[in-house]
Amino acid sequence: MTATVDAADYKRLRWRCRRGVRELDILLTRFLDERFDSLDSSVQESFAALLECQDPDVMDWVMGRRNDYPERCRQALRLLVGERA
Repeated sequence: MTATVDAADYKRLRWRCRRGVRELDILLTRFLDERFDSLDSSVQESFAALLECQDPDVMDWVMGRRNDYPERCRQALRLLVGERA
């Protein structure tokens, strides 16, 4: 079952995808635009939680340099980088 996000919430998420690292901007914004609407609410919440994390941490998790991410971010990271997360 997919959850629906209203336009205001979507805009907030889109703003939070803007990062200090261009590569993360592209990755997170593309994920939001292309996949977010089709995800169930638990994965959407996981993605929102990931957006609360600091850029260096997110970059390390995405690049596979670290795997000490919060459990609440696991589902989103798995979709972003594959089952490695």
